[in-house]
Amino acid sequence: MALAIGACIGMAAAAQAAAGTPEHAAYVTSEGAGVTVLDIQTLKPVAEIAVGRKPRGIGISPDGRWLLTANQGSSDVSVVDTRTRKEIKRIKVGKNVEFMRITADGKRALVTYEPASLGGPPGKEGHEKEGKDSDDLPAEVAIIDLKKWAVVGRVKASPETEGIELTPDGTSMVVTNEGDNTIAVYNLATLKKTSSIDISSHGSRPRGIKVSPDGKSYVVTLENSGNYLVLDAQFKPIKTVATENGPYGVAFDPEGRYIWIAAARASQLQVFNADSHTLKASIPVGKRCWHFSFTPDAKKLLLACGRSNALQVIDTQKYEVADTLEGYKMPWGIITYPKSEGSLDAPSHSRK
Repeated sequence: MALAIGACIGMAAAAQAAAGTPEHAAYVTSEGAGVTVLDIQTLKPVAEIAVGRKPRGIGISPDGRWLLTANQGSSDVSVVDTRTRKEIKRIKVGKNVEFMRITADGKRALVTYEPASLGGPPGKEGHEKEGKDSDDLPAEVAIIDLKKWAVVGRVKASPETEGIELTPDGTSMVVTNEGDNTIAVYNLATLKKTSSIDISSHGSRPRGIKVSPDGKSYVVTLENSGNYLVLDAQFKPIKTVATENGPYGVAFDPEGRYIWIAAARASQLQVFNADSHTLKASIPVGKRCWHFSFTPDAKKLLLACGRSNALQVIDTQKYEVADTLEGYKMPWGIITYPKSEGSLDAPSHSRK
């Protein structure tokens, strides 16, 4: 049965927040609203949090205390105290803020933005309409210090920088660049680029990127060519695998046995064997489903479907939609606390 977002705050969740302890919850950004907080057990909405305009990227500190959102419409990052569910600060970043990752040590947030982008509403395929020459202009990654609550560095990236992953040792940031079909690696201590991998011979428009739980490989979704690319730990391309149309969000399951990919243009959530890269399941889902997260127990997967204005609950054992939670306004990103594997986040223990 579909659940409406207008539900009241549950007594248990309210008591937990009042006690000042991090609650077990899922957090969803919606471009037409703010952040919805869901009880992780019942998946019922328990709160709405007002943040900046058009929140997209989202991250949470390792201790669950601070929730951050990348607000595309207001060009900033919101900082939310999860104990009170109130925004306490805004950090100005730049135009077209989108993707976010918080480092495993909880000290920094890494945020992509495009200073030269003219922005615009999503097109028919779910991709953003950019300014005339924006594909040729570099994006940047802002480095935010989570003690100072300030931008302390900026990395000049490549055209249309999109996804961010961290190397298992936490020393480097790996980003996908849609505009020039490259994957770039940056040293987080020096903020200098250490390598750039041209993947144009394997496909086009790299978007999502995830390192395997064992740290031995990376998977990159290639949106326009309908496939994903597997790279080894040194970022050497080793294999491409065909997917349905428009793959974006990607994550390994907690045990690293399967790769889950949101093929957004085909309205499919696909599951591949991580070893053989054979297709295990294709699940019909809603429209413009970009990002997703497992629940902490890995029994369910929560998928944000922007054009369907809904969150879909996937049974990870039966590989089917178990429920559709309606009433959202262009949901974009989703994470959980305790941290779960997903297209936007990962628990730190699996990245050591």
